[in-house]
Amino acid sequence: MKDFEKPASSPLAAAPGSSISVPEWARRLSVLLDSALRIPGTQLRIGLDPILGALLPELGDALTAVLSLSLVMVAFRQRVPKWVLARMLINIALDAILGAIPFVGDAFDFAFKANEKNLALIERHRGDPTQPATWGDRLVVSGVVLVVLACAVLPLVLAAALVRFVLSP
Repeated sequence: MKDFEKPASSPLAAAPGSSISVPEWARRLSVLLDSALRIPGTQLRIGLDPILGALLPELGDALTAVLSLSLVMVAFRQRVPKWVLARMLINIALDAILGAIPFVGDAFDFAFKANEKNLALIERHRGDPTQPATWGDRLVVSGVVLVVLACAVLPLVLAAALVRFVLSP
């Protein structure tokens, strides 16, 4: 097997008997970003996502996030449920935000492989928008929404408490 080929046990292979297939360019993009090269002497694989993140801090992570968004467009065209689209966007956001942290982010990019996760989500849910999202999808999306709301509301609550404390006699 060449270093640039996807591994035989890759979760990116087409689902047997599926009527709608994920475009080959989307599969290649996912492999390129997450697992294009095998690290010599190991079974570990690395893609351009952590490499570009290390070589071009912030810019590399932003570039790979934009490329990752093309998988969301594939998912939209393949009619995956909205919960799954939200989960894919969360995977991309986590990859971009945490990947931008020097050194730690590059290790996160290497381990997380957001594009392979997103391609697996497309494979599992494509072609049937009535197929319900899993509880895991709903839990991840709901958890992120709650965290974002908490981050938005907490400063307001603290400001109100501070004003109340300062203005109290």
